[in-house]
Amino acid sequence: MRIVVALGGNALLRRGEPMTADNQRANIRIAAEQIAKIHPGNELVIAHGNGPQVGLLSLQAQSYKPDEAYPLDVLGAETEGMIGYIIEQELGNLLDFEVPFATLLTQVEVDANDPAFKDPTKFIGPVYSKEDAERLAKEKGWVVKADGDKYRRVVASPKPKRIFEIRPIKWLLEKSSIVICAGGGGIPTMYDADRKLKGIEAVIDKDLCSALLAEQLEADLLVIATDVNAAFIDYGKPSQKAIAQAHPDELERLGFAAGSMGPKVQAACDFARHTGKVAVIGSLADIEDIVKGTAGTRVSTAKPGISYR
Repeated sequence: MRIVVALGGNALLRRGEPMTADNQRANIRIAAEQIAKIHPGNELVIAHGNGPQVGLLSLQAQSYKPDEAYPLDVLGAETEGMIGYIIEQELGNLLDFEVPFATLLTQVEVDANDPAFKDPTKFIGPVYSKEDAERLAKEKGWVVKADGDKYRRVVASPKPKRIFEIRPIKWLLEKSSIVICAGGGGIPTMYDADRKLKGIEAVIDKDLCSALLAEQLEADLLVIATDVNAAFIDYGKPSQKAIAQAHPDELERLGFAAGSMGPKVQAACDFARHTGKVAVIGSLADIEDIVKGTAGTRVSTAKPGISYR
């Protein structure tokens, strides 16, 4: 099968851990051990998150003068290279020497008229007091919003329209390469009034971009790896139930939090509905069983309704 694996942020940095290079490498090594199990007989494409890494680079950029700071699209490109490098190395240490790898900086087009630009909602970077947030917003031209009792910078999160590097990704797969791409949802770009492509200050949702990637690559399976073994109803309550199988129309009706499972469910539903193939939300630790069809929440148009584990 041709499989797209979308690694959640926990695959790179676990909650509460210091964001050191050693911690990120250790977590990627754990992820690589699982992914290596499904390599035999399959074509693999790996996408990943980059939120904490972009936040770190953004903090570093604050030491520059405002006109010297690097924009988000450039920071996104930097993190794609950094994370791809570590994934290549750790997964390469587990597979045969002859297995080729490639990390592609991936430009993703978004629509300049996307309503997300009118209401930025994607939190990035550290938390601030209200006073500091208002000062930074004035100095740097940021939009800031409350995040609990603190404030953070927010940027637009427009929907992905097109992945420019689809053709070279396909060429690499035809040569049996493992491809790492679309990191952090890809580098956000748009065409200006002169039809020149340029980067923009935005963050594309990683799961929605992974669904588009899988669709355009004609993948057989989309695996959305997260830190729980399925999508749940009533998560965290005594009444919680794990969803085993769901039709996208039924799954969308349940409603999931925009800041957690919501984008994953939307991505899985989009891929299943557009392709007729299967998307699975589940734990990276269960990836062998996910590929076998016995674990995770399987989203497909093949059956109506919802079933639970």
